[in-house]
Amino acid sequence: MTPTAEKAAELRRLHDDPELLVMVNVWDVISAKTLAELDGCRAIATASHSVAAAAGYPDGEHIPRDEMLEAARRIAAAVDLPVSADLEAGYGDAAETVRRAIGFGVVGANIEDEMRPFDDAVAVVAAVTAAAEKEGVPFALNARTDAFLRAGDRDPEEVLDEAIRRGRAFLDAGATCVFVPGRLNEATVGRLVDGIGQRKVSVIAVPGSPGLDALQRLGVARVSLGPWSQRIALTAWADAAAGILKGASLPEGVRAIG
Repeated sequence: MTPTAEKAAELRRLHDDPELLVMVNVWDVISAKTLAELDGCRAIATASHSVAAAAGYPDGEHIPRDEMLEAARRIAAAVDLPVSADLEAGYGDAAETVRRAIGFGVVGANIEDEMRPFDDAVAVVAAVTAAAEKEGVPFALNARTDAFLRAGDRDPEEVLDEAIRRGRAFLDAGATCVFVPGRLNEATVGRLVDGIGQRKVSVIAVPGSPGLDALQRLGVARVSLGPWSQRIALTAWADAAAGILKGASLPEGVRAIG
């Protein structure tokens, strides 16, 4: 087994492990290296919003694919842990994008469905899975459905049913896990797990969402922070910078990192 395949198998194992997989998302080499050195960090995940923002682009595939993949390559080369890349909706060819990412040492990815027609969304998952298999890598595909993010004024029960329908189909098409972002309460998360499967649901932590203990108890496989990691860092930096510009001293506790 190649080193990339070994990391991929480990990332798949972490999704199946009884312990909740916590991903504090990164956006560049220094954030990845800093995170990788912390106790409890078992894998690295990028956040597309944060990578794009750091390069001066808005979210939503405005950053060129080559730039997004280069950021993932640099991160994967900088750490020894498995790296999962947020590759948005795949930049027009999700299978090819994932194939190229694997060549850069990336062993997992988020791919969004953007609520495209059901059959088309499932076909993308199947194509990504086939591409990874052809590369000989047990790729950890965190297949994302935007059912809640694009719910609009639809009935909440219909939205939940659609998320479960897509989630089951994505798993059948080869996905490792189903990512359902949104501000979800415990009851909704529980119903998603019941409908999609234990240790098969991935969620995002946002202000007001269930805590890690609750997600563990509910049977969630993975939780990520998405752009909130970068927002935490930039909030601390902006607050410190604002104080310094007004004459404050350098904050206590600052240490060299990286």
